[in-house]
Amino acid sequence: MITPLNHTIPTHLCTKPEQLCKPFRNVLDNLLVAALLMVLPPCLSPAHALDNAIKISTEHSNNLGVALGKPSPASQIPVLYAPAKVVVPPAHEYIVSASQAGLITKLTAAIGDNVKQGDVLAELNSSDLLSLQQLYLKAASDLALSEISFQRDKKLFNEGVTPERRWQETRSQYNSANFVAHEHRQLLEIAGMTRSEIDRLTKTHRLSSLLYIHSPITGVVLERMAVAGARIDSFAPLYRIANLEELWLEINIPQERIGQIKIGDKVLLEKPVTETQELEQRKTTQALPVTAKITLLGQAVNPENQTILARAVIKGGQADVRPGQRINTQIIQPHSTQAFTVPNTAIAQQEGKAFVFVQTNDGFEARPVTVIGKQNDESTISGGLTGEETIAVKGAVALKANWLGLGSGE
Repeated sequence: MITPLNHTIPTHLCTKPEQLCKPFRNVLDNLLVAALLMVLPPCLSPAHALDNAIKISTEHSNNLGVALGKPSPASQIPVLYAPAKVVVPPAHEYIVSASQAGLITKLTAAIGDNVKQGDVLAELNSSDLLSLQQLYLKAASDLALSEISFQRDKKLFNEGVTPERRWQETRSQYNSANFVAHEHRQLLEIAGMTRSEIDRLTKTHRLSSLLYIHSPITGVVLERMAVAGARIDSFAPLYRIANLEELWLEINIPQERIGQIKIGDKVLLEKPVTETQELEQRKTTQALPVTAKITLLGQAVNPENQTILARAVIKGGQADVRPGQRINTQIIQPHSTQAFTVPNTAIAQQEGKAFVFVQTNDGFEARPVTVIGKQNDESTISGGLTGEETIAVKGAVALKANWLGLGSGE
């Protein structure tokens, strides 16, 4: 039993009253050792507190499973993993609709077809189109008659035969007829007739109720919204077509991480895994041969999941990603200072700090580094290395045990 220090010490137990006897001095020694153990970090003895050298033979390190390698220089670091959705830019997506009511007689395009601008997508039988053509031909005929009067009165006015008032009336009638004819021509264009079709109508004066629906752009048919034989109203949608030469990634960034993302950051797309690969619990992920760049950071937080939208642009036609696809992404940034990539097995943690073990003549040296990013089975580190060192890429746990005095270096 240890006697508290504030208790009275019997003088008969001591040789000198002014000194503590030997048993009580042992008590003080024990208390001092306990205090030192409380101050020192766990699993760290005073002998190793200031010494980062690990003396160990090559044969012993090989027996411990230590493998050597060189750190690989890294010019960019992974910042964040985040889910994303592939979407079509609004300016590259079109809804093809029928501007006139009628009966669909033929649909010539299917989902997934590549179409060119001007290709016929559908045929529509419309009685309203006949009325528009008739009004246009009448306006064109009135314009032709008005032009004859215009040229005749213009000649007579120049010769001084026709008074100026009559010439002004004739010119006004001609301008009015010209405006009406152009108006009906534009109505036919709005209805879906091409300029060549209108010119042919003007020459032949042959009415036709068949309206051909043309593709407004070169792209891919994403959706068909009508069937042949259906009677539709005016402006009913028929197809959804998109130009896939440019795609957007809508990335959901946690609001607390948005400050780490910058305009121009590179985005890598993770290759989707199959059910078989998921069952195998694949540890490493593969990137698609597709890259994108951040072009916009949103200003509003989604109240449902507390994320902020970041937009990345994919340039060029891609066969590996498709509109509507959900995919995992990784945002990476260039690194201006010297950095290296090492396997995760090369890094040991001690007191919240990261260390790698650099080979020396007598064994290894525990050198502190800073982990600035991780990607799959590799970590990106900075500080403490020049790139010329040989480090332990495997067996860091065993070397850490020797470093902390938990194993023998012999």
